[in-house]
Amino acid sequence: QVQLVESGGGLVQPGGSLRLSCAGSGIIFSNKEMTWHRQAPGKEREFVARITSARSTYYADSVKGRFTVSRDNAKNTMYLQMNSLKPEDTAVYYCYAPGGFWGQGTQVTVSS
Repeated sequence: QVQLVESGGGLVQPGGSLRLSCAGSGIIFSNKEMTWHRQAPGKEREFVARITSARSTYYADSVKGRFTVSRDNAKNTMYLQMNSLKPEDTAVYYCYAPGGFWGQGTQVTVSS
């Protein structure tokens, strides 16, 4: 049974940082392209970042230069380092693995 579990969300002030984790079980990360998505209240889920099996990375324009996606295949875990956070980054953040597997999400709130 595939399970993805996100963690690391929380409340942070504008300009602050958070590091999200996505830990997988029942699935091998190393040969898969993994992605982060987010969904703000009243909005559709949107792409945030992607990391390929070769560790190439891609970002939404809205987070480019502020967010960094990485992976530790030995730990079957993907990360999202989020710096210079803005109120508009407030959302539930989800990780996704090919095959239709989503985590339960972790809430990120950026507010003073």
